[in-house]
Amino acid sequence: MAIIRESALLGGRELTIETGRMAKQAGGAVVVQYGDTVTLVTATDGGKRDLPFFPLTCDYIEKSYAAGRIPGGFLRREGRQNEHETLTSRLMDRPVRPLFPDGYRNDTQIISTVVSSDKQNEADVLSITGASAALMISEIPWDGPIAGVRVGLIAGEFIANPTNEQRALSELDVVMACSEDAILMVEGSANEATDELMLEALNFGFNAVKPVLELQLRMREAVGKAKSKVTPPEFDEALFAALMEALGDRLREAMLVPGKFEKRDAIGQVRKAVLAELAERFEGREADLKEAFHTAEKKIMRAMIVGEKHRIDGRGPADIRQITTEVSVLPRTHGSALFTRGETQGLVLCTLGTERDNQRIEMLSGMESRHFMLHYNFPPFCVGESKPLRGTGRREIGHGTLARRALLSVVPKMGENWPYTIRIVSEILESNGSSSMASVCGATMSMMDAGVPLRAPVAGIAMGLIKEGDDIVILSDILGEEDHMGDMDFKVCGTDKGITAFQLDTKIAGISRETMANALGQAREGRIHILGRMLSALGETRTEMSPYAPRIVTVKIKPSQIGAIIGSGGRTIRGITEQTGAVIDIGDDGVVTIASDDEAKAAKAIAMIKNLTQEPEVGTSYMGTVRKVVDFGAFIEILPGVDGLCHISELTDGRVDKVEDVLSEGDKVLVKCIGIDRSGKIKLSRREALGDQES
Repeated sequence: MAIIRESALLGGRELTIETGRMAKQAGGAVVVQYGDTVTLVTATDGGKRDLPFFPLTCDYIEKSYAAGRIPGGFLRREGRQNEHETLTSRLMDRPVRPLFPDGYRNDTQIISTVVSSDKQNEADVLSITGASAALMISEIPWDGPIAGVRVGLIAGEFIANPTNEQRALSELDVVMACSEDAILMVEGSANEATDELMLEALNFGFNAVKPVLELQLRMREAVGKAKSKVTPPEFDEALFAALMEALGDRLREAMLVPGKFEKRDAIGQVRKAVLAELAERFEGREADLKEAFHTAEKKIMRAMIVGEKHRIDGRGPADIRQITTEVSVLPRTHGSALFTRGETQGLVLCTLGTERDNQRIEMLSGMESRHFMLHYNFPPFCVGESKPLRGTGRREIGHGTLARRALLSVVPKMGENWPYTIRIVSEILESNGSSSMASVCGATMSMMDAGVPLRAPVAGIAMGLIKEGDDIVILSDILGEEDHMGDMDFKVCGTDKGITAFQLDTKIAGISRETMANALGQAREGRIHILGRMLSALGETRTEMSPYAPRIVTVKIKPSQIGAIIGSGGRTIRGITEQTGAVIDIGDDGVVTIASDDEAKAAKAIAMIKNLTQEPEVGTSYMGTVRKVVDFGAFIEILPGVDGLCHISELTDGRVDKVEDVLSEGDKVLVKCIGIDRSGKIKLSRREALGDQES
């Protein structure tokens, strides 16, 4: 196989895709390079499987050697996927999945392996493009190409694929995947961006990837394999017509039954009855009847929405379900909120900690320390199921990250004015759509309940889409069924001023700019409504924190004094901790953080630290300890680690022949600081201190 290497400009820099040199036994293999970041992406067809779904697996793997590092841990090798790898695997999956043909059930795997990292150009968007390129040249049937791009905004100028240094300065961070005609996937965060600004960013990214799409078409023309034939599932018009006739209005009426489980039971009864009625006529075709019944559900629901603007729970397209909000629902947590929207409910808890509670994440670009965490849990009981608990899944990681991204720009940054680490946990107790957005709302309320000074409250809403021909209906606050049988899942989070995070997935070949603009406008109206309901429970952040939250205060010392607090082998700081029970952290800049759930103990620790770090002042008297006696005087420790000289002439009013006649090593003696020279040497006087006492 010939080696083919094609390049295109993206963001003013060269992106190169090569094939034919590495991994030649994979169905399709490409090496994508941008700067000195290189990832190998493969797409392989593992053969047909008898499954009722498409078994697609996308995996993103970062190798430590790519950044010239050896992995940590006992084994010194890469382990299970970290959070970033999991999220990037989802980024690869979401835009490519809708473009496989109906009926394709082959076991398909796409793997992106990062083999070189320059620590400035992230490989996540390269992996989206690489997945597309590998599929394009493989035998796997797929309706591409697509390309991934990250969009930043610095000083009013959009940037395609900004470096990590540029991202730190950017006002927004958007990852998107585009085809030649439409946007298929969007994910990102912003600092209260307007709808108009967001649309401009998406339009910029859409245009930026066109050369990369053309590059893939050239490679397909040069080395692409013949595509496998896919036989689309047969649609038996006669069977479906018979089913619809037998159903009459029964299925429609069942779908309009209020309540998730009541609706499910009613639909189940109709299914059982109709399948029994048709069993003899279509003997041996029970599976086909069940599939046709599901198609009928989808057809009826979509027809109601498009034709009647009527949803299966009785709402109109832009209506929001009933919302109830509560705060301080648990007695010992630092902050808590219960957010209920329809049949979706999240119990969200806020816990405050110290800097040592920060999450440390090992990445190719180095160690990252997070002072704000948000973890999302989706237990089986929340949807009326029972199954083994097997740890955090990809979906839970993805939803938690989206909610964290939505709140990150309004959470106070860690520093002298806000010394706390924040951990949010969202426990989903009921779910019928939009549970990640319930987590955003509940997280805002729980932090306000905990006394976290948010810059502004944030709410989230999930938008849906039904498209039948040229008819398009946008849905606010979608149900689980509307997500499953609809064409779009568009989550938008923000304040009353603008967007802080968003995520778009489509089941069709993208959506137009006009539809996107309409969805954003409708989402804004819904978001403002939800914010009002949230603030009705708690209008502003509490000024007093929970009595069970740690009290954290900071003391600023000179970096040169850090050693005095730590002591030899850490003896001094351990002693303070043992006596007070306080947690003490010292930064390299001299900021000492003292944390305790007992104010008196915290005050005691502060006093001990100040005593260790206070500096002598001329004119102030100190009770010191004689450390050394010499012919011309005595060296006396007046503060921890701080000695001064009391000259023999300053011991008393009269003449002193020998210092030992007045002082001995170990004596406690009152002395006065009478001078500090330019070199920092301290002059002490016992004579003046005694005189002050007598007067």
